[in-house]
Formats: sequence, structure tokens, C-alpha cells
Amino acid sequence: MSLPPLRDVITRHGLAARRSLGQNFLLDLNLTARIARSAGVAPGTLVYEVGPGPGGLTRALLEAGAEVVAVEKDDRCVEALAEGQAAWPGRLTVVPGDAMEMDEAALLSGRRARVVANLPYNVSTVLLAKWLSAAWPPWFDSLTLMFQREVADRIAARPGGKDYGRLSVLAQWRTVPKRLFDIPPSAFVPPPKVTSSVVHFEVLAGPVAPARLADLKRVVDAAFNQRRKMLRSSLKPVGVDAGALLEDAGIDPTSRAETLSVDQFCALARSLEALRGG
Repeated sequence: MSLPPLRDVITRHGLAARRSLGQNFLLDLNLTARIARSAGVAPGTLVYEVGPGPGGLTRALLEAGAEVVAVEKDDRCVEALAEGQAAWPGRLTVVPGDAMEMDEAALLSGRRARVVANLPYNVSTVLLAKWLSAAWPPWFDSLTLMFQREVADRIAARPGGKDYGRLSVLAQWRTVPKRLFDIPPSAFVPPPKVTSSVVHFEVLAGPVAPARLADLKRVVDAAFNQRRKMLRSSLKPVGVDAGALLEDAGIDPTSRAETLSVDQFCALARSLEALRGG
């Protein structure tokens, strides 16, 4: 079955992108194929896609041989994706709904998937945080996601720079994120005002250092909420004496959040758990 060009699909189904849904449709077939290759998609690969829109990336994934489970919030796009279901019988499942509310493990019936998506800008970091906070090892084998370039910079940032922050620590605690390539605004309909970047996350079997997720988030949030202050001041809201916390973790109290490694944040989290009595 020959599918119509994506621009025709957009016109026929009245798919004017909605800002409220963070929609920017990627229509460049060379780029969508490159994303599929970067994600390691091969015949038989199970892929979980969020926000497929008219199905540009979806087509590339299916052409690479994947089985795709796509979650789409926009009812107009759900109808448009039916053409892909007809072209690849049994290999494309479209689930109407909000990805933020999905129980992915249940949806995929316990099967592990590769997540490949051009995420809506307005929920990209929230979705990433949700997935990185899943029970570990998670329901996914890898993540290959598109973000605004400034978000990609934050994800991959190393300690000591202005981009290093909460998202850097969370991503690098459980995965190895690698920024692959940029995509210009002209590749999208409508063109966004920013350059986008594709980031691949290699999933680690376990975290780089032990820590309880809730405690790690607590110390990271407190430290970066006042990132210009020394840790002896910024960590006061965590619920224990900041001096004792830093001494127990072996960290200089005059340090600032952006200078700490992921290992050191994990040490703070373990000390917080110990000082609070578990």
C-alpha cells in the first residue's frame, strides 16, 4: 500500500499544529530515517512512541521493521494514523490518551521497548523525569528522544558548568545520555523558533551509585534551588542539619551544587537517609 505524502495527510485531516499540545511535525524523511537508525531499530524491535502526530517518524520506524505502540493525545492525529495501520497490518497500535497518565509496563504487557519520539516541547522534560524515575531496571531498553537544544545541553552537561542541574543528575544517575545531532527549525511544520537535538540514552543495569530516589531528588532539588549559595546554606531545607549531612557525606560545606558529581549527590542522599533514620 502506497501512503500519501505527509503534507497531504496534514491537509486532508486539518492537522494545523496546536501550540497547546506542543506540536511541531517533523516531515523530513531523511531525518526520520536517521532517528530510527540512531535508536537501533531493526526488524522485530518493539518501539514506544509518544506524540506521533501525522506519523512521519512512525513511518520511518515501521519501514525499519519495528512494531510500534504509539500514544497520541490529539484525536485528529489518531484518525490520520489509521492509514499507517492499514499499510502495516498488525504492526502499529495507536493508543488515544495522555502519555503522562500511561502505565507503560501494563500497556506493553511486560515487554521491554525502545522509546523513540519527537516529544512535544511542553512536556518533554516532565516525561523524561517520569521515565527516569521508574522502577529499575525499567520497562524500556533505551530512549532516543528529541528536545529543544538547550534542554539537550542540560541533560548532557557535566559538573562545573551553568547547564548542569537537576535534569543532568537524574539522567546521568541511571543512563548514559549522548547528544547525537541537531535538527534545524526548517525541518518542522510549523518551524519552531529553536533548534532541536536528538539525544540517545543508554540504560544502565543499575545506578552509577546507590541512593534512594526520593532522597536523591530531595538533596538535588534543595541544592539547585539556591545554586549560587554554598551547600551549607542551600541544603538547610532537607530536614536534617546541613553541616552534619555534608560531614557525613565527606563533602566540603563551602561547595556549590554545580560542582558536585552524581556520585557525590548520591552520597548526600545516603547520608540523608541515615541521618533521618531510614
